[in-house]
Amino acid sequence: MKLKFAATTVLAFALQLSIGGCHSPAGGTMPHSGGTMTYVSTETRQTSITVVDLRTDEELFVMYIPPGKQLTMDFRAKAGDDPVHTPDIMRWELFDAGRRTGRLKNSLTVPNAASRRIDVEIHQGIEWADAPQEEVLRTDELADRPDWWTPRGGELPGDTPAGMYDG
Repeated sequence: MKLKFAATTVLAFALQLSIGGCHSPAGGTMPHSGGTMTYVSTETRQTSITVVDLRTDEELFVMYIPPGKQLTMDFRAKAGDDPVHTPDIMRWELFDAGRRTGRLKNSLTVPNAASRRIDVEIHQGIEWADAPQEEVLRTDELADRPDWWTPRGGELPGDTPAGMYDG
């Protein structure tokens, strides 16, 4: 009987560990109001997040999320350093957009849920995300164009036996 209970406990704990670090804008594998929150920033929907102390209107945390990245954060009740002013702890991490798992390595003590507010701001304008390093250069980029295609001009390639429109 004790062995069966121990095996069940270990299995439940392993299951919790395997799904506990899932993050997505929809709430992860098992979404609930106390779970992680993920905010994604794109080129056309640039986002910034501010955590505000409602008692003093002080901005405790401000993060401009670069395009192509996502901010994932969660709050742990009664894990802060001051039981009155900052009883909770906010854990957060900035990931590449689309990341569904990962450890939240940064933390900040914050007021309890009734004394804090999360402001989400969507910025206008377009700022392009950095291209992935593994992406091959496009052929229409200025540095990749042949001389004859640039304003400098240059000799046309002569190795084509037939013209472009010759059949």
